[in-house]
Amino acid sequence: MKVKISNKEIEEYLEIKSPEFPKYTTQILNLANQNSQATRPKIVGQMSELMKEFNGENVDEWEKWYNQKYPDAISEATQKIWKMVVKLKDASQMIDYDMVKSWVRDLIVSKTFMGLKFEKAILKKGASLFNTTYRQSTKTDEAKGIDGYIGDIPVSIKPETYSSMKSLNEQIEVKFIFYEKKKDGILVDYSALSPHK
Repeated sequence: MKVKISNKEIEEYLEIKSPEFPKYTTQILNLANQNSQATRPKIVGQMSELMKEFNGENVDEWEKWYNQKYPDAISEATQKIWKMVVKLKDASQMIDYDMVKSWVRDLIVSKTFMGLKFEKAILKKGASLFNTTYRQSTKTDEAKGIDGYIGDIPVSIKPETYSSMKSLNEQIEVKFIFYEKKKDGILVDYSALSPHK
């Protein structure tokens, strides 16, 4: 039998009184915390490890114990988050309807297209690296697992996780170019095209 215990119930069972925050404010505070990295272990300690060290029973004992171990952590984290909140507040003043429309268009049109069609960019970059040409695959090529050509070499472009998918029965007799999506682009492994391969 599975039973869900709500956060509210957990607070009650542990006799914790959490403050009430106005709507949307915690989202802003979470964003400010993420951007400022104010509650990273180097500032506030590794919580899971600290909790193992702590042998008290209630939240008041925990607070006292924690403040003795990290006397400046809450203050330091608060200052870092506050500075970021001010920056976010200033940035929000620059946002107008046209900026929102531009952002939405970029997300839906540009970012979606880029995210789903980056194979061409991988082929072009590979051609540039190896000082040759490229071309995208035809429907016949695609049926053979070929995503394109760098020079005369047929290639298949796959996410780096592809090689760990043991259940795939796909047999593709081409060079593989693996990529990994990153926050700021894609990391591409062209080593299969290296003359030493």
